[in-house]
This record gives sequence, C-alpha cells and structure tokens, in this order.
Amino acid sequence: MNRKLLFTPLLLSFGISIAQKNEDAAKFANMVTGKGLKEKLTIVASAEMEGRETATPGQKKAAAYIEAHFKKLGLKPASGDSYQQYYPVYQDELVSKKFSVNGQPFDWDKDFAFSLQATPSGSFSYNDIVFAGYGIIDSASKTNDYSTLNVTGKIVVVLDGLPEGFKTTGTARFGPGAAVVKSANAKAKGAAGLLVVSKDFPRKMATATKGNMYLKRNDGAAFVSASISEKVASALLGRTSTLTSDKIKEINKGTYYSEIKLNVNKLTAELQSSNVAGLLEGTDKKDEYVVLTSHYDHLGKRDTVIYYGADDDGSGTVSVMQMAEAFVAAKKKGNGPRRSILFMTVSGEEKGLWGSQYYSENPLLPLAKTTVNLNTDMVGRVGSAYKGDTSNYVYVIGEDKLSSDLMGITNSINKDAKMELDRRYNDVTDPNRFYYRSDHYNFAKAGVPIIFYFDGVHADYHRPTDTVEKINFALMEKRVRLIFNTAWVMANREEMLKRDIPLNIPPR
Repeated sequence: MNRKLLFTPLLLSFGISIAQKNEDAAKFANMVTGKGLKEKLTIVASAEMEGRETATPGQKKAAAYIEAHFKKLGLKPASGDSYQQYYPVYQDELVSKKFSVNGQPFDWDKDFAFSLQATPSGSFSYNDIVFAGYGIIDSASKTNDYSTLNVTGKIVVVLDGLPEGFKTTGTARFGPGAAVVKSANAKAKGAAGLLVVSKDFPRKMATATKGNMYLKRNDGAAFVSASISEKVASALLGRTSTLTSDKIKEINKGTYYSEIKLNVNKLTAELQSSNVAGLLEGTDKKDEYVVLTSHYDHLGKRDTVIYYGADDDGSGTVSVMQMAEAFVAAKKKGNGPRRSILFMTVSGEEKGLWGSQYYSENPLLPLAKTTVNLNTDMVGRVGSAYKGDTSNYVYVIGEDKLSSDLMGITNSINKDAKMELDRRYNDVTDPNRFYYRSDHYNFAKAGVPIIFYFDGVHADYHRPTDTVEKINFALMEKRVRLIFNTAWVMANREEMLKRDIPLNIPPR
C-alpha cells in the first residue's frame, strides 16, 4: 500500500483544520472596529480623566473604567480577587531648609536649591570639600577629573555643563549638563554629596518644594545633591569675593577646607498607582500565557491645561480593551484560546516604565510560562517621519531580539493583512531608542519575547493637542486586527515561542 496515499487524508484534514482556524481568527478580528475603538477612546481621553497622570484622581478614574470593562466581559481578576495590581509611588515635600558656609547663611533660590528626591532629611556638617573641575570621567576622551583626587566621604563641587569643545558620545547623551553622569561619578568615587555650580541664580522662577514622584525609596547611604550659586562656590573655595564660573574653572582641582552646615526637613508621602489586569482562561494550555499590554497613563494637567493623550497611549489602551471583547466573544462561541491571555493596561509608563517594571518584579503570572508580550503604544496616528503608504503601515520593533519564531509569524499573518511592516526602529542602537521607551522593555529584560507596535512620533506627541478627533480610526482598526491575529496564533500554536536568542540588551 502506498504510504503517501494513506497519509493524504491526514494532510487534508490538517490543512482544513488550519484553514478553519484562520477563518475563525479573521471572523473575530472583525469585531475590532473603528467605531468600537472610538467609543472607548472618547471616554479614556476625555477631559474627565484629566490627562491620567500616574497616582492622580484622573488616573484612578481611568483605572476604574478599564476595570469595569474587564469585569463586564467576565474576565477573571488577575491579582487575587482584584483587577488592579497596586504599587506604591512616593513624593517628597520640603518643609524647611538651611545652608551655610563658614557660618554665613545662604538663601533658597537665591544661592542654592536641593534635589528633593536625592537629598535625605537631616542635619549634616562637612569640613572638607573637593573641587573636581567639571566632574567628568570619560574613557572616550581620556578625561578623568578624579584621577588625582580622594573624595571619599567628602562633598564634591563641580561646574555645570561641559568644557568648551568637549565632545563624547558617553556623556553627551545625558544632555548639556550631564548631571546624571556627574552624580554617578561622584557616588562611584565614594563622595558624600555633589554641589553643582550654576549660573542660574538667583532663580527667575521659584523652585518647587514638592518634588517629582518616584517609584522606589532611596534606602542607600545619604547623598547630598544641590545646585549652588557662584557666590556659594567662591566661599567654599576660600574666596572673599564672588568669582564667575569662567574664573572658577581656572582654580586648581583639590581639597579645600570650609565648614558646610545643611539642614533638610522633608516629608515623604506614599501615594498609590495600579496596573489593571483581566485574565481570559485558556483550555489545554491554560498554564501558559500571552500578555497584551498598553499604558493608560499620560501627562495629566499643567495648571488648567489637559494633556489628553489620545494616541499616547489612549489608542493602545482601547486596543487592548477591544481585543479582550473579541477574544471573549470567540470563547463564548467555542473558539477560546488554548493559552490563557492576560489583558493588562499599566500606569507609570510616562514616569519611567514604572507599572511594567513593578509587574516584571512582582509578576501576577509566571514569566517563564509567558510565551510573548505584545505591547501596543501609539497606534492611532501617522508618524511625521513616515513616507510610505500612510493608510496601511505600522512600525514593529523587537521581533528578532529573543526568539527566532516571531518575525516569521508576523510575516505569515501579514500575508492576509497586507500591511507595510516597517522595522526601521528595530535596532537597539537606533538614536530614538524606541526599543527602550515603552513597557515591552521590562518583559524583554526578563527574557520574555516581545513585539512593540507603534505609529511613530508626530507633531502632537506629548502636547495638549493629542486629542481624539485627530485619530485615524480606519488605520487604527487595521493595526489592531493585525495585533489580534498575532495574539490568536501565539495563544493557539502547539509550542511556546522559542527563547533561542541570547538576551543582549544594554540597560536603559
């Protein structure tokens, strides 16, 4: 008997099964409509939500709306009996501050200003200060302002900015002041604090005494961080008259003896934010997971001006909500996913990917059993740099970083969708650093294969004018259907995605 002939019915049966699965996916993908996306986005990006800034009433209103939607669909709460995974956020408020040099008191905003988050509460006295020029350590330019200095336990004084003509890819990426690098250099050398000499005194605008929010308390050793005027710097360096920064830079680097007294009294408020997560249970592979994410926070209000964040990332938020509807409908019709799907909108993205960082450190589902994270962040507009078919494209980022399966699956699905898949931003060395700038990054860092879907930066990015009426819902519908079909395949394929490419992602 001919084995080939015997096997033919099996092949035909398998082919029919695959074709049926594709038809099922397309049928339920069609439930993702521009109309449905617009209905939800009109609420998420409304004035009532006040820009959805993390740990504000507006963000909490948005979380409640998303939670109600997940509950209505019948998704299971993913965080115990709650749809919200809460995490703490901190904010400092300066109650009082004093600063003196050799007994001479100086005034806040006239001669000094503390970094609220970096500087701890308490009273501090120092007798030794070290002048370290510009405070640069840079291998590319072979510059090391600390090479002959011992700064352990001492206050370091450095000039703001960079020397004239100084160029390096290392320091320059942090901006002209390179403050992040300078602080890190001083800490690495064991300094007790860093005072940066600034020309911006007296301050034209009052320095806020309520600081920015932050995710984690600084429980390490106390490190004083402040900006000081040229007058304060001159006193620290033993000068009786005020020197300009141009004259200060000519002073020899080394140790100077001055008595510094600091008194800082601040209160730290513990606020709260949350990720909103609903779980659709799978069938025979329900202990493996597909995670669909977006971030629902934005920039909030500045005075009375609302930053609506319709595209960034109201568009991704309602995409996740709409895909949840479609997958729930499929399950009710007997086409439920084999793997469980977590639909999660996170907060804190605009602050520094806080919500996804918290999730990656406190996962609701095992990351080792998470086959993929599909992250949707800005899919409702046309990016200003895009020059192709603006009615039919999406940027895809990250497919080739951890799994050799991903790009082939995307390309296969796109045979039907026929979208222009633009991978120009896929390289981690891209100067825009988009790979590092949304929540997929924290999944990738934990070893989970990811795809990031993105429309590109446009003129309304991070502006109050990012509003619903500027969304291209026809284009958004196409993009979200592509993501839905990709999730469908990931949730139903026989094997989890391979993790066969070494994790080689530089830190943010």
